[in-house]
Amino acid sequence: MKITAVRTHLLEHRLDVPFESASMRFDRRSHVLVEVECDDGTTGWGECLGPARANAAVVASYAPWLIGQDPLATERLWAVLYNALRDQGQRGLAVTALSGIDIALWDIKGKVLGQPVSVLLGGRWREKVRAYATGSFKRDGVDRVQDNADEMAQRRAEGFHACKIKIGFGVEEDLRVIRAVREAIGPDMRLMIDANHGYTLAEAIRVGRAAADLDIDWFEEPVVPEQISAYAAVRAGQPIPVAGGETWHSRWGMWPAIEARAVDILQPDLCGCGGFSEAQKIATLASLHGVRVVPHVWGTGVQIAAALQFMAAMVPDPVRVNPVEPIMEFDRTHNPFRQAILRRPIEAEAGVVAIPDGPGLGIEVDRDALREYRMKDA
Repeated sequence: MKITAVRTHLLEHRLDVPFESASMRFDRRSHVLVEVECDDGTTGWGECLGPARANAAVVASYAPWLIGQDPLATERLWAVLYNALRDQGQRGLAVTALSGIDIALWDIKGKVLGQPVSVLLGGRWREKVRAYATGSFKRDGVDRVQDNADEMAQRRAEGFHACKIKIGFGVEEDLRVIRAVREAIGPDMRLMIDANHGYTLAEAIRVGRAAADLDIDWFEEPVVPEQISAYAAVRAGQPIPVAGGETWHSRWGMWPAIEARAVDILQPDLCGCGGFSEAQKIATLASLHGVRVVPHVWGTGVQIAAALQFMAAMVPDPVRVNPVEPIMEFDRTHNPFRQAILRRPIEAEAGVVAIPDGPGLGIEVDRDALREYRMKDA
């Protein structure tokens, strides 16, 4: 069995109402899928986190090292590809592109062996996970405080047990948003805050201290990801657990934060950290140092399926009668092709997501949807 083709599928939808995080403005949703095909007709699907066109270009640059190779040799191929660009790209696009390829290879492996990826990762601990709703971006043309409160009240009504809101726009306004959302969702719904590295160190500490009495589960990306010592200072300077890691790529990118005890919660993204092959190593590294792992998820149904397979196989840390279970980030912002690309969409039912149990990722991609949402000039 040999790899015969490596393709990318660039997808895009222009938004009627743009929205913003503290670090980025979205006037469209764009994502890139990776398709790896073998000589027996088996195909595997993956996805890359980050700029779609740029990721597609790097995936194409990796293709010569993949054609003619055994797709089941996931560990060997990961090392070959990482080494191919390691002098120029130990982080960033070199790893996010590699992530999409690795996920596709594991999808192939599962299909060939007739098992879900989660079984191949060591076995399924769970068949479903609770989801938390991510949203509450700053939308154009609305009152941000009321808009965020209304949105998260709706997520509560839909059955989500937790939600994550976007901050990082300004200390006083952000605190008004946090308080309004807490009032809207009540005291028993879990609440997380995500600054998308929009604060200075002093601002982050101020927000953490001021919001401490609002029962916040974690404070995500308080400062820019390069500032590991600032992460540690935020953790020491205010009482809310600190989370980060979606922009730290590979085990080498995660290690400085773990070593410095800069975070309580590590958030590797399967489509950005290096795929399944690397995510397992990251989880082991975190476990050695008592750091909780909660994967970051921001993509299409392919990424959702990959994250679910990984979470199905996550070993409780510690293993106990009532373990701390992983929770699934569930993006609720507008993206019409997020689920449309799957023949069988993966949705939350009363805030709970069932983990696919079919071979590989357990999904089937709808090629008609790929054509419908194909990026112009792609």
